[in-house]
Amino acid sequence: MEKTFQPADIETRWYQEWESKGYFAPQGGEEAYSIMIPPPNVTGSLHMGHGFQEAIMDALIRYHRMAGYNTLWQVGTDHAGIATQMVVERQLEAKGISRHDLGREEFIKKVWEWKEESGGTITRQLRRLGSSLDWSRERFTMDEGLSNAVQEVFIRLYKEGLIYRGKRLVNWDPVLHTAISDLEVISEEEQGHLWHFDYPLVGGEGHLTVATTRPETMLGDSAVAVHPEDERYTHLIGRMVELPLTGREIPIIADDYVDKEFGTGCVKITPAHDFNDYEMGKRHGLPLLNILDDNAAIGSDAPEAYFGMDRFEARKKIVADLDALGLLNKIDDHTLKVPRGDRSGVVIEPYLTDQWYVDARELAKPAIAAVENGDIQFVPKQWENTYFAWMRDIQDWCISRQLWWGHRIPAWYDDDGHIYVGESEKAVRAEHKLADSISLSQDNDVLDTWFSSALWTFSTLGWPEETEDLKIFHPSSVLVTGFDIIFFWVARMIMMTLHFRKEVPFDTVYVHGLVRDAEGQKMSKSKGNVLDPIDLIDGIELEPLVSKRTAGMMQPKLAAKIEKATRKQFPDGIAAYGTDALRFTYFSLASTGRDVQFDIGRIEGYKNFCNKIWNAARYVMMNCDGEDCGQDESLPFDRSLADRWIISRLQEIESDVARCVASYRFDLASQALYEFIWNEYCDWYLELSKPVLWDDNASPEAKRGTRRTLIRVLETWLRLLHPLMPFITEEIWQTVAPLAGKSGPTIMLQPYPVADDSAVDSAANADIEWLKGVIVGVRNIRGEMNIPPGKELTVLMKNGDEEDQRRLTQNAPFLRKLAKLDEVTWLDTTEEAPVAATALVGELEILVPMAGLIDTEAELARLAKETEKLEKDLKRLQGKLGNSSFIDKAPAEVVEKERDKMQAQEQALQKLKEQEQRIRNI
Repeated sequence: MEKTFQPADIETRWYQEWESKGYFAPQGGEEAYSIMIPPPNVTGSLHMGHGFQEAIMDALIRYHRMAGYNTLWQVGTDHAGIATQMVVERQLEAKGISRHDLGREEFIKKVWEWKEESGGTITRQLRRLGSSLDWSRERFTMDEGLSNAVQEVFIRLYKEGLIYRGKRLVNWDPVLHTAISDLEVISEEEQGHLWHFDYPLVGGEGHLTVATTRPETMLGDSAVAVHPEDERYTHLIGRMVELPLTGREIPIIADDYVDKEFGTGCVKITPAHDFNDYEMGKRHGLPLLNILDDNAAIGSDAPEAYFGMDRFEARKKIVADLDALGLLNKIDDHTLKVPRGDRSGVVIEPYLTDQWYVDARELAKPAIAAVENGDIQFVPKQWENTYFAWMRDIQDWCISRQLWWGHRIPAWYDDDGHIYVGESEKAVRAEHKLADSISLSQDNDVLDTWFSSALWTFSTLGWPEETEDLKIFHPSSVLVTGFDIIFFWVARMIMMTLHFRKEVPFDTVYVHGLVRDAEGQKMSKSKGNVLDPIDLIDGIELEPLVSKRTAGMMQPKLAAKIEKATRKQFPDGIAAYGTDALRFTYFSLASTGRDVQFDIGRIEGYKNFCNKIWNAARYVMMNCDGEDCGQDESLPFDRSLADRWIISRLQEIESDVARCVASYRFDLASQALYEFIWNEYCDWYLELSKPVLWDDNASPEAKRGTRRTLIRVLETWLRLLHPLMPFITEEIWQTVAPLAGKSGPTIMLQPYPVADDSAVDSAANADIEWLKGVIVGVRNIRGEMNIPPGKELTVLMKNGDEEDQRRLTQNAPFLRKLAKLDEVTWLDTTEEAPVAATALVGELEILVPMAGLIDTEAELARLAKETEKLEKDLKRLQGKLGNSSFIDKAPAEVVEKERDKMQAQEQALQKLKEQEQRIRNI
């Protein structure tokens, strides 16, 4: 083994070996275990949330593969309709070409060309994370097989009356000219205004004042609503008001939705341009007046004076015109949430258009029952409440998008507007016996990408054919996902799979938290606090950052903003930490359902853990390679107390890890492994092995037993750790395995360790805990009294029982070696102990006589100097925190850090004073 661990030297090499040898493919086994990857966008690149999610899935897959399951991790990517079309359009625009210049067919060819050349960024990154996906089965939501499945589902749902076309309100992107889903709308607080307008009562008896944040929509008002119990207005319900600038009269209606306490208690109702107003309009039979066009400019149904104006220009003119008429009551500053398209960045409009819809209410019924009766389990369970809340109030699903890239809707129209749905125009004509003279045109819209991904668990396995893979791997075992797409993807998969397969898509939904930055803020491109997991693995220099971030897929302004923030946060670049350290950091934070606060300091700690593992393995190999390690089972060997203890603890850790993985507590599994490997195996057992291995008087059987234990326990915990840290464990295992009597091409196909309860040795556990307690007690005395670590000590023991005396007798060699003792004496209870520093292990007193060990005066002088420095620092902190100006103006987190610092200083000062008193008592 090399002297130092260099992750960059081994990670790519091992991944290529695993993939080329086909180790990621199903290996057979009686019981199947499968996970379908949430298909990342083909335009995408990994962010921290992806990295976290992929690490969890890979750990589950590697664990079950080693546990003997027939394991499949299905890989694939989503065609990402809007995102992909934007990327290619942006590239064309740079050449002065629009998609309309090319036409639909040629533009689609360009998209496919881009996909083949540049669409593999995220799959390369998945490999870099060590994801053991079965790449031989890679699917794409636009490949032929999945396209056939999508078409089959659409046609069947249409013929069953569960898909229809209708005019409804949608989120409309006026730049992309398409409907978008709620998930593609980002609503963030912005500073705006609240305009108050007076609408005159018909008959000239006064007016009603309404308030709006979107003055331009007043051109499409259909009513003014008040609460039915609002005494100010009950006498006006049923009356009419004049809608200024339009020449129309609209009614005053009563509805419980109106908040009497907000504003004037009067609400303008614009059913065609507001989702809440739309529902109220349906309740009251109000007309839907669409006053915008596809560009969000004022349309021809609005008054001529505003026709063709951009919505925001029209806003200014409408406000000015109402002011001129004396109908502008007032303008208030107002903080509001503005919905913007996550791709285009423009303000989204609720817009009335013809779209295709799925009757989600009907499909939701069995999907709700599947979770109610336990066929599908949510982890953590409370996410079931979120699922039920959405599903029991589900609205019909808009599945059409006004794009060119995607699954084109298999519907044709004749000149009279009749709709024909089928596999092709030829099939439609044959089914409906349409003459060639009847002209048909195919719908220009494509299907929402969530429609194809809703079929993901079964379409990737060959449906609509009844394949062998479907029989083996469906339903899948678990879905690993974020809470934000429980409705958009999880619920829709459940609905579609139950409808077409009559079975659930997965048994368990594991919902993980959101990855946040070190301050708990959500990572977002707009904030510039996004971290790329590959940057943490390989490290980055800052110079090529912009080109790396953009990769043709990010708006240049946004890329520049992220670069600026990254340079500020990491002025010297980012160190290379390696995949294993990053993965283990993820696992350490993966408590079920909670958000993950990612602090780069943690990954530094787990890089040190990798180094610890490497150095421990080197120590073992230096002491075992070429030596008798008990490979010959016929030769006798003796196990020391330490050997029996570490084997016993290994069984307990094996049980702990199995229990934690079963409950998706990767944080507890990683913590258990960390504590066992670092503290128990490396810090204690390796030290306890030295007195045996380095003692010329130790028997061959004892040496053989310790070497055998060293190597076999190491090999076992490498397998235990492999699902979490695949690369370092593989590299070390290849060297260690032959000495441990193991053979095989890779650790990832070795059996996962299973606890042997008969090997749990409670007596050995208790004896070693006693030994550790005594050694730590002596070491603490050394530290507190500033005694050099190499100086041998005389130790007295008192007040223990017979068990303590037995343990002392049996472990005296270990104590002398590890605690640096020259003499250990047991005092009778009647003997008076000299002045000594004391530690306790249960009732046992450990006494280190101080006479001649330290220079009392020199030590008191040193403590006085440290005390003086601490008191000065503490006085400064107390003054700072006693300053009301600092408390009021400084950020809360800064104040809290200063308070924590002051508390730490106070505790340190108290310890110094206690130490001073102990020395004076000597």
